[in-house]
Amino acid sequence: MRHCSVQVRGLLTRDELERYNALIEVGHYLETEKRYDHVAVVQKEIDILILPAIERLKEKSRQRDRDTEAYLARKAQMEAELAAALRDDDEDDED
Repeated sequence: MRHCSVQVRGLLTRDELERYNALIEVGHYLETEKRYDHVAVVQKEIDILILPAIERLKEKSRQRDRDTEAYLARKAQMEAELAAALRDDDEDDED
């Protein structure tokens, strides 16, 4: 049985996590019984079950990218404003 990543598991809802754990347990039992044909079916169910959590993880990543972009834009704007203010001060000092 293939486990999903810790990040994906952390984004499963309580119901999804309970079902995931139950399916993993069934899959491990089937592996001990060498019923690999049924293990494949259980693994497919797990793969379908975790899809919403994978999408939530992707959205978190996209949001983090948007937040980083906004931060960098604010930082660049503040640096430009600071540079302009320094230029203005230098021009005032020359007068």
